[in-house]
Amino acid sequence: MRKLFVAALMAVSAVAMAQTLETRYERPVHDLMQDVSKRFGVRFKFDGNVDTVGKRLPYADFRVRPYSLEMTLDNICKYFDWNWWKQSGNLYKIKIYEYPRRHEQEGKMMLDYLSTLYHNKAEWEARRDSLRREVRQRLELDAFLDSCVGYNVQRSTFNVQLSKVRKHDGYTTQNICIELTPGQHLFGTIYANNGKSQKLKAKSQKPLIICPDGHWPYRYRKDEQQRLGTLARMGAVCVDFDLYGWGESEKEVGKEAHQTSRAHVYQAACGYILLDWMLKNRKDIDPERVGVMGGSGGGTHTVLLSLLDDRVTASAPVVHLASHFDGGCPCESGKPVQLAGGGTCEPELAATFAPKPMLIVSDDGDWTSSVPRLEYPYLQRIYGFYDAKDKVRNVHLPGERHDFKENKRQAVYDFFIDVFGLDRTKLDESKITIEPDDALKSLYK
Repeated sequence: MRKLFVAALMAVSAVAMAQTLETRYERPVHDLMQDVSKRFGVRFKFDGNVDTVGKRLPYADFRVRPYSLEMTLDNICKYFDWNWWKQSGNLYKIKIYEYPRRHEQEGKMMLDYLSTLYHNKAEWEARRDSLRREVRQRLELDAFLDSCVGYNVQRSTFNVQLSKVRKHDGYTTQNICIELTPGQHLFGTIYANNGKSQKLKAKSQKPLIICPDGHWPYRYRKDEQQRLGTLARMGAVCVDFDLYGWGESEKEVGKEAHQTSRAHVYQAACGYILLDWMLKNRKDIDPERVGVMGGSGGGTHTVLLSLLDDRVTASAPVVHLASHFDGGCPCESGKPVQLAGGGTCEPELAATFAPKPMLIVSDDGDWTSSVPRLEYPYLQRIYGFYDAKDKVRNVHLPGERHDFKENKRQAVYDFFIDVFGLDRTKLDESKITIEPDDALKSLYK
């Protein structure tokens, strides 16, 4: 009797699990993915946030498209709010849905759609002005500025602390700390030319370059000191600053604060306020030569500051720009600026800078691999409305990855030498003093 009972249970279980209309043709998603792997000869890697344990998929085999792996993966992943990403070779990664990240083909479709909205300079400028207003509103920048200590439109009366000036070969460094909101500060370092260049003696005022930082290990690292110090030796004044919740800012708000929407507006405000304070409080700055330059997440804020502040005259986002990626960190996409104008993307936001000089640095080792094919031609079209295609340039580095190494720094040097008339004879990174981390931290403790 016992054997008959067990056999009956197994039979009932088999019927219950059978793929029929009554069971909605349901299968364990893990088993289905194994079948898909075999069918298409690919491998799957599941992100740590993707949990397949116990998950079952209705109408499972009907979601498989024998003629398209991508469509098959779309049909499976979207049910669970996942997404797929091709890695290298035959490896595909399955991740949870990310609102700032899309496939390259979607980026192309977005640019094609946006291009239908304007066909001449007048139509573009109407769109541009609308984007500028709405991005500022969605970022809530003005509300943040209103909450800042001592800020008003006419003058910057912040509580500012400056360290002693440290002298180096052809340039100086000085730390700056600005109280933005009660108990929270902007922490940065000013790299300035010492005025000894023969070429620059006739120019008492120097170009200013605001340098938002990316998500590499802090702003004290060697390559950032090399980049800002070299630009300073060639005749510029450069200022960088900590990310919100990184470096000295982490002491005030904790590292978790970086993963919030406040980081987005805070970092945008840091660039905006630094630019404003430097122009209003330093007599050695030329207001006609104001640049902004940053890589990765710093590239996001380069585009944003270029859009927000019309005083910027040259822009250089590095390893950042893509139509299919808005920046994966809340400090880049915590506020819904990409919904402005009924939907936009980074290249369109960057295009609001036309016809002023802009450099886009890209490579094949990250999401910017599409720039020569998609984003750069799009920007050239917008600049063409002003007969200024030569004002936007792209340096693409096929064999490189996501970093700010020598070739990317060289591209930035060449750009600012050209547009700001810097002294190329002073281009020598070996002359830069790499200061210890503590030396670049402010007087505020």
